[in-house]
Amino acid sequence: MLEKYISAAKRADKADLVLKNASFVDVFTGKIRKGDIAVVGEKIVGTGEYEGKEEVDCTGLTVIPSYIDGHVHIESSQLSPEEFASLIVPRGTTTIIADPHEITNVCGMAGCEYISKASENVPLDVKLQLPSCVPATPFETSGAILDGKDIETHIQHDYIFGLGEFMNYPGVLGCNPDVLKKLEAAHAEGKIIDGHAPAVYGYDLNAYLCGGISTDHECVTGEEIEEKISKGMYVHIRHGSSTQNLGNAKFITKENMRRFILCTDDRHAADLKEKGHLDDALRRLVANGLDPVTAVTCATLNCAECYGLKWKGAIAPFYFADLAVVDNLKNFNAKYVFKNGKLVAKDGKPLFDTSKRYLPKSVLNTVHLKEMKADDFVLPLKGKKAKAMTILPGGVVTGCEIVEVESKNGDAQVEGTDLLKMAVVERHKMTGNIGKGLFKGYGFKGGAMGITIAHDSHNIILLGDDNESLAKAANHLKKIGGGMVIVDKNSGEIHSLTLDIGGLMSSRDAEGLQRDSRALIERAHAMGVKREFEAFMSLAFTSLAVIPKLKLLDTGLFDVEKFAFTDINA
Repeated sequence: MLEKYISAAKRADKADLVLKNASFVDVFTGKIRKGDIAVVGEKIVGTGEYEGKEEVDCTGLTVIPSYIDGHVHIESSQLSPEEFASLIVPRGTTTIIADPHEITNVCGMAGCEYISKASENVPLDVKLQLPSCVPATPFETSGAILDGKDIETHIQHDYIFGLGEFMNYPGVLGCNPDVLKKLEAAHAEGKIIDGHAPAVYGYDLNAYLCGGISTDHECVTGEEIEEKISKGMYVHIRHGSSTQNLGNAKFITKENMRRFILCTDDRHAADLKEKGHLDDALRRLVANGLDPVTAVTCATLNCAECYGLKWKGAIAPFYFADLAVVDNLKNFNAKYVFKNGKLVAKDGKPLFDTSKRYLPKSVLNTVHLKEMKADDFVLPLKGKKAKAMTILPGGVVTGCEIVEVESKNGDAQVEGTDLLKMAVVERHKMTGNIGKGLFKGYGFKGGAMGITIAHDSHNIILLGDDNESLAKAANHLKKIGGGMVIVDKNSGEIHSLTLDIGGLMSSRDAEGLQRDSRALIERAHAMGVKREFEAFMSLAFTSLAVIPKLKLLDTGLFDVEKFAFTDINA
């Protein structure tokens, strides 16, 4: 094949494909150049003036390297890997660094294997990170456990690219033996380790980085970004559905821009369909004043170099012909998308079939719990003051507020107040665990809502102001095999969306899922959920015990800052 590349590169033979009359982004020098782009097989062989067996006129268009998402959980789209690809590839993304720790927490290694095999027949490079924290903490009940010995075994698989985000930073700082075994296993195989270390500074950051960790997507302040970059980390700019920090782009400078990469982390189907993927991030970044070539470099070359993706992320000889042809560097609407030199999407539509989806039994029927009753949700308090969880829009950090609560017959009374009962019901091993708490300021009224997406152990999260409705919501989620549900107390109606793959994802087509998901979200808002919140996905992070401040687990109320359980009574 090299002879073919070389012959076409020096114009002795025609290229297989030539993108004619192109303006293209040179991410190495930060310039926009003009010329033809010649492709042979899966590789770019040159830029200049070329003739091709097939030619595509790119007059008035701009060619850029296709995007690389530096950190994403496919499961959070609520789509199968095939349908996920059908939405993001036409937007210009052809490579992702995927951490399947959601489905692995539910199904164990069968979840990892499912993501890998389901991705084989779509034109999307899925670089799979072995989840490092299953479960995220030892304080909750998940469907699986991957300890250091398990990591040593599975990190050796060819389909495993690296070690996923290392959320257990206290375990790293404390030199927990099992934590160190996981890190050492990745290093032994020469595989990259992703980080997750919000607000870790100074000597603690030095210690965390001595675990050989390369990235972080949880930076909040400019000082934090500056320190992490200065100590060799790559920093993700994140554009998810519930978690966004595009504002961190204001800290990008000419001197440090090569250390920033783009990611989506968690982005659901409705946003992918209606707003886009990394193309949406680029639109917003450029609109907010970031130089467009810098933005493109963050979405391509920087990520490729961070993750050691050789011959990816640029338009240059011998680089893979992974290309997006867009209208301009303002709107980033993809006219054509090429993967390994093949046209895989045109005018926002996929040119590949996703109707035959891989669906093994190992990831189905994953909701296991006893029949729930109204009495299961009685919340006794010792007095009139209690701790309530609060949440801010656009993030995953929760607060703790002391609130006044009346009780009747030994049960907290929330109907008619700005408080709701919250419950996390264990759904993997039928332990009967139910964590109970209070939630303030969400707005929902008149029944209950629930979801089987609950980072990271993915138990059932319920929210409501009526015990009977809470029980009905839990039972319905069991009946449908997982998903999202709303119980309307007044009408008695139950509305739901089935997520049959691990209780996280749907085996349906993206179009149908997106339509029904949007309808259910709108119903939640109609029942009072404030518009500034993602109606269901905001709830999904309220049991994530590695991000401050107050979280609810199936085992009880948890103070992340103290890394210990806390009493609801204030």
